[in-house]
Amino acid sequence: MIRAELTNPEIADLAQHLRDKGEPFAIATVIRTLGATAAKPGAKALLDADGTILQGWIGGGCVRGALARATKRAMAENAPQFISLHPQDLLDERGISPGDDVEGVRFARNGCPSKGSMDIFIELVTPMPELLVYGDAPVAQSLMGLGAHFQWAVLSGNPDCAPPPLSSGSNRMIVIATQGKNDLASLKAALAAECTFIAFVGSRRKFSALSEKLRQDGIAEADIARVQAPAGLAIGAVTPDEIALSIMAQLTAERRRHQRDAQPAPESGDPQ
Repeated sequence: MIRAELTNPEIADLAQHLRDKGEPFAIATVIRTLGATAAKPGAKALLDADGTILQGWIGGGCVRGALARATKRAMAENAPQFISLHPQDLLDERGISPGDDVEGVRFARNGCPSKGSMDIFIELVTPMPELLVYGDAPVAQSLMGLGAHFQWAVLSGNPDCAPPPLSSGSNRMIVIATQGKNDLASLKAALAAECTFIAFVGSRRKFSALSEKLRQDGIAEADIARVQAPAGLAIGAVTPDEIALSIMAQLTAERRRHQRDAQPAPESGDPQ
């Protein structure tokens, strides 16, 4: 969501400020109203990750509790939310309880004396996931180019320096594509970094040898097991660009894993 998409200049300015800081937030929009409601269709509010309204207005206190809960749920599930608020008597007529989820719509009770009904869509705006790549071999270079194309915040890793801290709501994945240059040091740096996924470009035999060195240096077995080796999905990749593509496919599967009611991501690919 960019500034041009928000007609409220105060919300637009704050949204850009939060994006620049890498902080997650949500935009809540009233989609439909029935009966007497203070907010009308098109009303918007910007909320932080805790569901607190920072800018805009979407209704009084009888709406804010449900809105805050829905925003926190959206952040936890990393998925947009659609909530429908109704007075208790209308919910009773439909046999629905507050908190019920019916075909993707979460129902809530509107306790306002006006007894109006309101549908609200909550859209997440989260930081781009970070892709940290160790190495400057052709696979690393190709992967960094693909990462930028597929909306990742791409960084080049330095085994001698810790990566910058992650901002709230950010997600980091790491690929070690050193291919013979600083393999062990880069693996140690990756395992010490805050991240949700680590992959190593190389054969199982090579990673097995490096794993033994990691054990000798005191790295816990559970940490070593976090590394996906070889990196990438099994697409029969041969060239550096093809290997980078297989890795990007694996990263995408991990990135979207919790955004769909889908099957687990495919397993790692062939030795490289």
